[in-house]
Parts: sequence; C-alpha cells; structure tokens
Amino acid sequence: MNQTFLYGGHVHANGIRQHYLRYCASDDQLPVLIVVPGITSPAITWEFVAERLGHVFDTYVLDVRGRGLSETGDHLDYGIDTCADDIIAFAEALDLNKYSILGHSMGARFAIRAATRNADGIDKLVLVDPPVSGPGRREYPSKLPWYIDSMKACRHGADIETMRTFCPTWTDEQLRLRAEWLHTCNEKAVIDTFNGFHEDDIHQNLPSLKVPALLMVAGKGGVIQEKDEKEISTLMPSIQIAHVPDAGHMIPWDDYEGFFAALGDFLGKKA
Repeated sequence: MNQTFLYGGHVHANGIRQHYLRYCASDDQLPVLIVVPGITSPAITWEFVAERLGHVFDTYVLDVRGRGLSETGDHLDYGIDTCADDIIAFAEALDLNKYSILGHSMGARFAIRAATRNADGIDKLVLVDPPVSGPGRREYPSKLPWYIDSMKACRHGADIETMRTFCPTWTDEQLRLRAEWLHTCNEKAVIDTFNGFHEDDIHQNLPSLKVPALLMVAGKGGVIQEKDEKEISTLMPSIQIAHVPDAGHMIPWDDYEGFFAALGDFLGKKA
C-alpha cells in the first residue's frame, strides 16, 4: 500500500498552538476526516491507521493539547469543553467547512461535546469505545496509576520491555513508538482528563446530536457493556452500533482489520 502521509503542521487555534499530521493519497478533493486520539495517544501513534484512512479521506490526526507536539503546560485548561472547542477551532483555522470526526476513547467524548457546540461543519461522528463513566455511574475500568506510572517511566527513559509490562499484548513496533512519545503527555492533562471521565456527563448530549453517529464497541474492553448500548440507543435512537469482538479498548491495536470492518462504509467509503 502506497504511503499517504503528506506532512505535519501547526496552526494557532482556540488560543493555542495545535499540531497535526495529514494523510491523503489524492490531489482530488476527498472527504475530510479529523481523528482525535485517546488520553495518552499522541497523533503519531495513530499513523498505522491514518495511512490507510488517507487512501479514501483527507485525514488530519490531532495532537490534543498537552500531548505530542501541541502546546502543553500546567497553565492550560484541559476540560472537555475547551478540548471540544479546540477541534472546532482547528477546522475553522484550516478552512475545513465540512468534516467528520473519528474519536477514540477520550477523543470520542470530545467529539460528542464538540457536536453540541455550534459546530456546523461536522458531518458524521465515529465514536470508538468512549468511556461511559460520569456522575453517578460506574468508574472507568482503567486506573489512573497505570497512566501516571507509564508516563513517569518514559520521562526517565524507557525501552520496549518496560512498556511491555504496561501493554503486554502490543507488538514491538507499537511498544517502541509508545516508549518514544509517551513522555510528551502532560501529567496534569492526563489527570484532568481522567477526572473528567468521572465528572463530565456526555449522556446528556446524546439526545441533541443531529448528525449521524457510529458507536464502535470493543468486545473485550469492558468499557461499554450491553446495558450501556441500550441506554445510548434510547438516548439517540438513530445511532449505529458496530462490535469488534476480539479487541480490547485499543481496538485497532488489537484487531486492525476488525476495526476497519466495523467502520465499514459509514463515512461514505470503505478504507
């Protein structure tokens, strides 16, 4: 498969410097897709997915504030509303008038909130295993020390064997990339986001979503259970649900082909 990576870039949007990677195989105008990764996933860690998406979409993968090469620091606001506004402002800064959002985990929660905040350009949403925790709900299954300890190891200088203790099912290539980039994740950003998983109510936003949405559920992730699917379908009857039975929460890492099979042609084309 031919490489689709075009370049990385920076743009000033919503008051900060945002970094992104762009993948697109054609000079013809392809549908625009913005990928918003999870809590400790800089944009580069989605390269293996974006390369394939880039064959059928003009794909932009964001470094969410406090991660990767985007602006960082303890002075920044890492709340869900601010991060949702980052997505909208990013699209506006690059004159992306019509776009879909594919958000994983944290990114899916930001995508849901963005779609309720005067984001007229959003066409469709792909919500990949978003945490369904929130006020009065069960906790997110991952625990904060897992993130803190792995980031600390990488700030010190970690190899793939160290990373394997945190992600035992990942390939050497995936572990090496995580060891290289995890140190760029700001600890306050991760803590604030993790706390937001339990403090922010995204369910309240679902009935007001006006764009088509696909919910992708990891069969082995433990994040979204059958009762959660029923509640989400009640709140948003139009939502489509696809399952990846053999994957954990990091769906494309665990089942690459299963991820794309679940995505199907929801966005108009198959990748």
